Amino acid sequence: MLMAGTMLFAISCNDTKKKDSEMDAENTEETMTDSEETMDKKMNNEKKDVSFMLESRSESNATGKVMFQQVNGKVTFEASLSGLAPGTHAIHIHEKADCSAADGASAGGHWNPTFQPHGKWGDSEGYHKGDIGNFEADQDGNGRITMTTDEWCIGCGDSNRDILGKAVIVHQGTDDFTSQPSGAAGARVSCGGIIQ
Repeated sequence: MLMAGTMLFAISCNDTKKKDSEMDAENTEETMTDSEETMDKKMNNEKKDVSFMLESRSESNATGKVMFQQVNGKVTFEASLSGLAPGTHAIHIHEKADCSAADGASAGGHWNPTFQPHGKWGDSEGYHKGDIGNFEADQDGNGRITMTTDEWCIGCGDSNRDILGKAVIVHQGTDDFTSQPSGAAGARVSCGGIIQ
């Protein structure tokens, strides 16, 4: 009897330990899932920014300052420019943060990770992730442009959205939004790398 009682007690203890282990594993899994969700939310809500100067290219006097700021999963882009010819100018994000060439060609083509045709931002026919658009320079050659989108991120690692390692290029002319692959916007008169 004593031996049977001892065996029942041992089996009962083993079952309890097994149940405790299973519960601990479930709790750990739930905690990890909660942590991952919290981390995703934190990364989305984290405020990030990057700013830099645009340098003259193609023997122009065009310069400027650019800022990207990410808040609550949306990126706001602001550029203030000077030294431009009065009139309409195109501005785009290009593939590489390399402005070493005198004509800005080292920055590569438009940033187009989703392989869409060139077009106006938001066009249902397609557009590049770098197709920011046009802005006006006044009689003194000063211009300003701003936009906000959830299609970009700063340092998130998503190759379809991450703007880090790209360049902002200002063009001499106007983007016609139809000519492929770049909108026939003319010379690259200013360039700056998007680097933190």
